[in-house]
Amino acid sequence: MATISSAQSYDGDPRNDDVRVYVNGTFVHRDKASVSVFDAGFVLGDGIWEGLRLVNGKLLSLDQHMDRLFEGAKSISLDIGMTRQQVVDAILATCAENGFTHDTHIRLMITRGRKTTPNQDPRFMASAATVVIVAELKRPRQALADKGLSLFTSTFRCSSPDVFDLRLNSHSRLNLIQALIQAIAAGADEALMLDPNGFVASCNSTNFFIIRKGELWTSPGLYSFNGITRGHVARLYGEQVGPSVQKDFTLAQAYSADEAFVTGTLGGVTPVTRIDGHTIGDGTPGPLTREIARVYWEYVAKSCA
Repeated sequence: MATISSAQSYDGDPRNDDVRVYVNGTFVHRDKASVSVFDAGFVLGDGIWEGLRLVNGKLLSLDQHMDRLFEGAKSISLDIGMTRQQVVDAILATCAENGFTHDTHIRLMITRGRKTTPNQDPRFMASAATVVIVAELKRPRQALADKGLSLFTSTFRCSSPDVFDLRLNSHSRLNLIQALIQAIAAGADEALMLDPNGFVASCNSTNFFIIRKGELWTSPGLYSFNGITRGHVARLYGEQVGPSVQKDFTLAQAYSADEAFVTGTLGGVTPVTRIDGHTIGDGTPGPLTREIARVYWEYVAKSCA
């Protein structure tokens, strides 16, 4: 497959071809891993997920990920059927089953379970929750750190919490996928998305930041992902680099920014060098973006030492 330029891009490992996947307490080769066609996640995207990283044998920001997972489950009345510690043990067991201790990205997926019939009503359940854990070796691509991403502003908006709350890591992502499809069709790598009021909110799978005169800006978060990396980066920038604020800002302000980048669990800090054909800064990853990336990965190393 051709190399994809995306915030989700990674340098993989041939060992990923034979990973064993956790499916409801059993480990299965990835080619054999499956769920029922009556599963609520398959039928309607009824479920939640988390993306985590294993670094030096430790799960990065574990408590925050578990908080977000269980808060999300509670908000949709989903009984995971496992305690926090049991979920953590299952994640670590999946990594151990594959012999992975570093540079590992974990996708934890939990759905409401198997239904008696493919419909929307959560009362038509035939099983407990479905729990799937996939662990793969994924390293952020250095080429993206050197080149940066190109963004296209989608006509699809980030929704308000009363319509679809992006702070909930739901399996339902169709509007975000539509935004990305638009961006790809326009020749960009990722989609930039606005909130219902026309302010910049986030990208289709990551949180978005700009730097203007040394000050870091990101949206207030009402219409964007509750990104754990986002929180770390905003805090670390304020502590070690310069002023960091959460505020509404416009596309015009993004176009004229000195630097821009996105954040996510997989890529950490990924520079952005073009938005809607506008060159950001001098068209290369800026010095403050490189500095906060260095600070962030240093924080990761210390946290998982």
